[in-house]
Order: sequence, then structure tokens, then C-alpha cells
Amino acid sequence: MSESQRWDDVDDYFTGLLAPADEVLEAALRDSDAAGLPPISVAPNQGKLLQLLAQIQGARNILEIGTLGGYSTIWLGRALPADGRLVTLEYDGKHAEVARRNLARAGLDSIAEVRTGPALESLPKLADENPEPFDLVFIDADKVNNPHYVEWAVRLTTTGSLIIVDNVVRGGAVTDPDSTDPSVRGTRGALQLIAEHPRLSGTAIQTVGSKGYDGFALARVVA
Repeated sequence: MSESQRWDDVDDYFTGLLAPADEVLEAALRDSDAAGLPPISVAPNQGKLLQLLAQIQGARNILEIGTLGGYSTIWLGRALPADGRLVTLEYDGKHAEVARRNLARAGLDSIAEVRTGPALESLPKLADENPEPFDLVFIDADKVNNPHYVEWAVRLTTTGSLIIVDNVVRGGAVTDPDSTDPSVRGTRGALQLIAEHPRLSGTAIQTVGSKGYDGFALARVVA
């Protein structure tokens, strides 16, 4: 048995036991695939982790940067109370329409709002609305702009809020200070910002599984 097959088998075991899919989640993945969206949604066990983190936070307001087909959005939205709010930002209009349909099927269209356009244009507009601080921010968009997304996340949260940055391992390339890969440089910049920011305390975790070798960063707003 190959190492990657063992990872897949363990993920399948964990998922089947602890994060079993339902028709709404399966349909979201099917419709995303049928629409030609890239197969880069979070794994089911990571989706369950996002849901648990939001529940542990007692989250009422969630911000997601990078919607894709709304699979992770559904996991997060299900953690919210009926009067909660989830704002998710998606660059691609086609992806956003798929996500809106998936969220409506999940019964979350009344609390989850998909905003279309470059996130670095959407975030200042969101800030201008003076929203309630977000209790949790999930960043899973273009990695080049990760430092900017973390900065905006800090601005739009408050003490005790949680910020999660996905895909931070970059196949191990994140350790290369001389990398010219924009995604690696953006990820390193975000991690450096978390390390040095006076309002953040964070860590990063490597993972293996059905999505291969990856990981995420987790930061708490402490002031």
C-alpha cells in the first residue's frame, strides 16, 4: 500500500465515522464538479473541523474569503444560529452562482451572502458598512494576497475572534525563503504577519490526507 493510499484510507475512516456526508453536501460537490469548478474544496473532515471551531467560538458572524462552490460555506453556515450572518467573498461570478444555488439547497440563503468580485475590493466596501465584528474568518482564496487578507481579518474582528488560513504548507515549499513562487511568498508573508502582529497569537499545523500534504494556520485575536 502506498503512503498516499494509506492517507486516503485513514481519511475515509475518520470521515465515515465522524463527518459523514449528507445529500446536501454531496449535491454541492456534484454540482460544483458538473459546473467545471476545480476539485479543491476542503475535505469533509476539515469541513467538520471548521464547523466545530465556529461552534466552539459561539460564532454569530462569520467571514469567508474564497467561496468556490460553497462546500465549506455550508459547513460554516450550519454552525450559526438562525439569526447569524455569514459573508463569503468569491472572485469568479460563475463560482458564486454555483455557491448561491448550493447554499439555497442547504437552507442557508437567508443567513449566507455571496459577494462577487476581487476580495481586496469587496473587503473595503464591507468595512465601510461598519459590520458587527466577525467571530471567525476563514481565508481560502488566492495565496498571493494572504498577507492582505490577514490584515483585513484583524481589522474586521475583535478580541477573541479566530482566523484560519488554509493551504499554508505548499507541498513543503513554505520553508524556502528564496522561493519565487508568488503563492509561497504570499503564504510566508501571512505566517510572518501572524508571528509578528501584536494582536495575534497563532500556530500552523501540517496535515496529510485525501487532499495530499498540506496544512493550515490558526490565529486568535488577543487584543
